[in-house]
Amino acid sequence: MSQPTVSSYNSMIGGYLKDGQVEESLSLIKKFIFSNRKPDGFTLSMMLKLSNGRISMPRDFGKQVHGQILKSNIEGDDVLFTALVDWYTKNGKVYYARKVFDKLFEKNVQCSTAMISGYMNQGCFENAEEIFRKTINKDVVVFNAMIEGYSKSIETAKRSLEVYIEMQQLNFRPTISTFASVIGACSVLSAFEIGHQIQSQLMKTSFFTDVRLGSALIDMYSKCGRTEEARRIFDHMHNKNVFSWTSMIDGYGKNGEPNEALYLFDKMRRENRVEPNHVTFLGALSACGHAGLVSEGWEVFNSMKTDYMLKPRMEHYACMVDLLGRSGSLHEALEFIKGMPEKPNSDVWAALLGASRLHDNAEMAGLAANEIFKLDTAERPGAYVALSNTLASTGKWDGVTGVRELMKERGVSKGTGYSWVGTESGLCGFHVGQNI
Repeated sequence: MSQPTVSSYNSMIGGYLKDGQVEESLSLIKKFIFSNRKPDGFTLSMMLKLSNGRISMPRDFGKQVHGQILKSNIEGDDVLFTALVDWYTKNGKVYYARKVFDKLFEKNVQCSTAMISGYMNQGCFENAEEIFRKTINKDVVVFNAMIEGYSKSIETAKRSLEVYIEMQQLNFRPTISTFASVIGACSVLSAFEIGHQIQSQLMKTSFFTDVRLGSALIDMYSKCGRTEEARRIFDHMHNKNVFSWTSMIDGYGKNGEPNEALYLFDKMRRENRVEPNHVTFLGALSACGHAGLVSEGWEVFNSMKTDYMLKPRMEHYACMVDLLGRSGSLHEALEFIKGMPEKPNSDVWAALLGASRLHDNAEMAGLAANEIFKLDTAERPGAYVALSNTLASTGKWDGVTGVRELMKERGVSKGTGYSWVGTESGLCGFHVGQNI
């Protein structure tokens, strides 16, 4: 075409974008801009979608597009404003997203969903509820946004289950995303009975063979302490990926079955040729730590680099320090820390502090605690308490008084300790002296 129109540009850009050819779409957009043609709302909405992808864009790209809309007096439509709200929320600019959202004469469900997701990611649950309640024509996607947002913390996971029930009362059928989120809520709450009911419901759908849901069920049953049920799900999965294996390995490790965890870890690599990721190695190392399997732990840790070219992260180093420390090798743990290629963070020193307290080694506890104090103070009040308790157990009461005075001086306070007990509706927390 000698002179392509705006519509023809839009068709080509949209076609490339829909087909996943992001580079080609971006190249055509640049050509369009340099041709001095005026973009319309559809062009700008595609530019916003493109900037939310894997292409690196300026941090204020959405604001630039927003400014272009205002300067050009482009007539806003649902697609454009939804794309703008979506860009702002995905880039953590919820305030600006709400400004655009409130100017919409008619709030469509896609725009409401983007706004809810943005609020959920910021932890603004009341604002998300407000948008949700005002959304008249709800669909399954907006329900999924609410269920997923609430499912991530113990304080809100119960509400996730309530929205799940409300969704079905309105005759919306759960999707794979719905099941994944609500099973995740059961994991957070350790709500075995509810999770079992959801599994029964899931088995009546065609989603039951989905590997993502199988992995979620394994994780849920493991966190409820039901490794037998988790293993039954694992064994009956037609397809397993690294997440399925990792969930089962981690489940065994955290439920005091390290030999089963290491057996699966070995089987995963040697028989099934599935490459473990960082989380898999963390689960295997944690299992070794709980069982005091030092030689096995070293083998797992070293294989990260030698066999899979994976660079250990801070959590892996912390796991190794915990493993060495728990076994009584405190000086070896300290030498391990000194030999780290990166500066150890507070988690690494906290692992050494915990092990020092376990073995009543006040000198090592003091060393680890001082390193934690250098890194942060108020963020780890438990370090002060652990050091104080270690000094007390060795009869160094002057040191205990000194730590308590230091806490007062630095304004560090330890929050109330809670115990958790499983009930029919999930985990219930309480503290000493509380009436239940």
